[in-house]
Amino acid sequence: MSDHAQSFVAHLSELAEHDRGALAHLRRSLGFAPGAFPRAYPYVERFVGADRHASDPWRKALYLAAGLFALHPEHREGETLASALGALARARESASIEQRFIALLGAEPESLPNLLRQAVSLLAADGHACDYARLLDDLGIWLRPFDGEGRDRIRQRWARDFYRAYDAKADQDPSDLDTIQPAD
Repeated sequence: MSDHAQSFVAHLSELAEHDRGALAHLRRSLGFAPGAFPRAYPYVERFVGADRHASDPWRKALYLAAGLFALHPEHREGETLASALGALARARESASIEQRFIALLGAEPESLPNLLRQAVSLLAADGHACDYARLLDDLGIWLRPFDGEGRDRIRQRWARDFYRAYDAKADQDPSDLDTIQPAD
């Protein structure tokens, strides 16, 4: 994960400790297109970079990650969003979380913010944390227009992370994998 993403999450963590009003503005920004809520600008724009335009994918990723962090400010390095959702689905024995995750994997950039907000809300309800720096880096790729290949790489990695956490059998010896039956 990038140093820039890590420093941004450190900034968000500082806000979570010292500025509840900032988190309220960032949460409220989730009701708008990423980067379109002026009250969020003071907390994010300094990380955007002068050479980036208003519709730059990295700028949108920063605003989206900030809003999601504000919704559930529990950061755990190394715990991807997908693995946290997989662990939650396993703990709840919930096929509906798996279905929501599959919908998230199929999301186009326009529908991604709403589906991510729902996913983070599920994590918050059960106290599961995720790695927001890694999420930010992934969003920077996912939100690029015309980068289907990059988006597919992220989707495939998220699917692996989810199903490794969701399926306890994934921890078995690889030689036993031919005996594992797909879940219904």
